[in-house]
Amino acid sequence: MPTYISLLRYTQQGIAAAKGGPARLDAAKAAYRKAGGELKAFYLTMGQYDMVVIAELPNDEAVATLALGLGAAGNIRTETSRAFTEAEYRGIVATLP
Repeated sequence: MPTYISLLRYTQQGIAAAKGGPARLDAAKAAYRKAGGELKAFYLTMGQYDMVVIAELPNDEAVATLALGLGAAGNIRTETSRAFTEAEYRGIVATLP
């Protein structure tokens, strides 16, 4: 299953309601499962981004649906990238001319 890395930032609404964050994280984990995937890791971070999520989901459409749904709640903004495992990387590089 494809891996995705999401960089999240709190909105003003999200940081004002930070105490509710753990419950929102639990709801997000359930949403990932419902979409056929799994939230593999969550990190609270310092710096440009407030949180990092590593997840596996069946396809880009599932990722887009989750990002739109979670973002619509107004607590976070996301940037998501497709991540390739080492094995996938080696396979890609092996096809280079």
